[in-house]
Parts: sequence; C-alpha cells; structure tokens
Amino acid sequence: MRIRYSTEKNGRPVKKANVYTRDEHGIIFADVDKDAAFIVERLRSSGYETYIVGGAVRDLILGKKPKDFDIVSAASPARIKKIFRNARIIGRRFRLVHVYFGPKIFEVSTFRSLKDGPTSNTFGTIEEDVLRRDFSLNALFYDPQDQVVVDYVGGMKDIRERRIRPIIPLDVIFRDDPVRMIRAVKYAAIAAFRLPFLLRWKIRKQSALLRSVSPSRLTEEILKIINSPAVARIVESLMEFNLYAYLQPEASALMQKHSDFRLRYIKTLTDLGCRNEGCPGSGESLAALVRDYLEDCVDWKADVAESYKNAFIAARKFVLPMNPPRVELDQGVRLIFREHGIVLKKARFFDRERPGARKKEGLPAVQEERGTGEGPGREGTVHRKQRRRSKASVRDNSGESPTANL
Repeated sequence: MRIRYSTEKNGRPVKKANVYTRDEHGIIFADVDKDAAFIVERLRSSGYETYIVGGAVRDLILGKKPKDFDIVSAASPARIKKIFRNARIIGRRFRLVHVYFGPKIFEVSTFRSLKDGPTSNTFGTIEEDVLRRDFSLNALFYDPQDQVVVDYVGGMKDIRERRIRPIIPLDVIFRDDPVRMIRAVKYAAIAAFRLPFLLRWKIRKQSALLRSVSPSRLTEEILKIINSPAVARIVESLMEFNLYAYLQPEASALMQKHSDFRLRYIKTLTDLGCRNEGCPGSGESLAALVRDYLEDCVDWKADVAESYKNAFIAARKFVLPMNPPRVELDQGVRLIFREHGIVLKKARFFDRERPGARKKEGLPAVQEERGTGEGPGREGTVHRKQRRRSKASVRDNSGESPTANL
C-alpha cells in the first residue's frame, strides 16, 4: 500500500489517502467497462484528474460486475462537453455531463466543494468531494490506467470488515437527503454488511423524513430495488426499519395485517430475484409488485375488458407513490392476465359510446383473445374484418364509398 500526501503551508507533509495497488484491492480489470475506462483516459490525457467512483468501485472490490459506472473529474462540465462530442450537460443546481456510447450513458461530474456548507453546489477538489459522499464504501476512487484505488476515508477497511459507516455526520446525513436511509439498508441487505447501532437508531428515528421525498425519486429507488437479485432481502430489511411503508405503503400495510399475504408477497419477490440474474423486463418486475394484490381483488370470470380496466386502476393505486410509465405497468398487468389464460392485445379503436374515454382515464384500449381462439373479443374482430371486406367490395363495384351519398 502506498500513501498519498499533501503539503501544508509550512511545507510539512500530511497524509491524505491510502493508495491500494491491483494486488491489494483485487479488482479484475476485465470487469471494468471499456468505455468508462476510455473516458477516464481521455480526461486524464487532457490534464484533468479523473476517476471511476462510487458504487461501481464498491461492486468491483466485492467481485461483482457493475451495471453503471459513474465518473468524477477536475474538469468543468463545459470542458468535458468540449472533449466529448457525444455528451450533453444536464442539471440546474449542479451541472453534470452525460457521455453517450450507443445505448450506454456515463454520468461525469465535477469535484464539489464544501466551502458553502453541505448543500454547496460549487466546484472543489477531490479532498472536498470525498467528504460529500454518503458512506465510506461509496467514497473510493479507481484509476483504471494505473489500476489503483485511492481511499481518503477508510472505505477499503470498512468493506473488508463488512461495515457501513457514514462519512457525513449523523445529525445531518439524513436530513440532507432522506433517501440515504434506503440506500444504507439496501447496501447492508445486498452484501450482508452490518449497520452500526447508532446508524440503525438514527434510521428508525428519522424514517418519517421520507415523506418529503418526491414520487419520482421514490420511483427511481423502488425500480432499482425490484431489479436487484436481492430484492426479497432488501424489502424484508426495509420492512424491519419501517422504510418500506414510504416506498410501497399499501403493500406494507397488507404485510403487517396479513401474514399469509406477506409470505406470498416475499415469495413472489424471491422468485423475481432469481430471474433478475437474467435481467427480466420492467413489465415482469412491475407484475411481481402487484401480482398477489390483483390475485385477491380481480374477478377473473367477469367481463374481460371491465376486469382489465379495474385491474389496471387498482394496480396504479397499489404502487403509489411510485409512478411507473403507463406502458410498463400495462405490460405487467397483461402478464398477470396471461397467467390466467387471458391474452389481451392492444386494440386499434376505443369505446364507441364514449370516444376517447380510455385515453382520458390513462387506460390502454384492449380486446380479448383466449387461448382457444374463441370468445366475444375474437368474434367481434372477425365480424369487423367481414364488414371491411364488404365495404371494400361495394367500393370496388361502384367506384365510390357506400356512404358517399348519405
């Protein structure tokens, strides 16, 4: 292990960080995304200190292959955009840069300062930026060129001891961002890390702070959770800390009241986690969230269109405050109907008695097609095709539409 020093005004060297070599940190370079490594190399060759940072470094040290790679640099957003043509600046309060490589998006941020307090959005140095990060295991910097990990806060030791330790003082860490409570519990569940007593106590005491978090951020967090292979363990841990009540209040209430529902719900999430190794679609993940609830509240023998309408509305309410895209929730509900032998296909028309009614309600129009090829939906489709052929025949013989003179 090497030591990184800085120099005080009087010229005295001061230890700043531990630098771990490839043999010490154990990161397999082949697991590092080549485009992320290219971004780091390009910015470094332009004279800017740059690293891969955060969860990607944590996962690489734990022997996992990360899905996302975040990058931090001394370069300003404007400078980063000039270096990469395939880049776009985003954000209002603190500007970031998204660098695009095909379908992949890499978020590149600039070191932030501490001089204006914990909510500062001014640029700073790496020594300041590291103190802005939530937990020590997320505050490690990886240089893919030299293949070293730079550790300013003892994060490597915490990972080896499987401990989650906050960097920001406990009296402000969750008031500054309540979502950090969810992340702390999630990290502990995924990697079997332990939460120190004071951290557990603070999470339980301040869980109500999650009420102030916007639905969009809660949606982002729950989507990450349900797409994790450890989804069941995460949800059970969030229930233990009374945090799931702010992510999925309806599901949380039912699990607390009915033990049988809890067993079914956790079993469904466990099965989803097993499939997550193969990256299931978002529709399948959303289906897992609402499946056990819809199984209990949908009348599967009733009119199909009406049942679908009621199921979609019920599912939308059940996942609040989560607000997933309508198309993805629609896919999830259709998957559950398909499990009951009912295949719903999108129709090209809407309710004729109330034109646009389904659009106003946010509901996709549906038609039924059962596995036998029979049923009212299929029959109606055949009759419409026959009427169209009849009209086409009349038009071909007379040279004009049959309704032209009406």
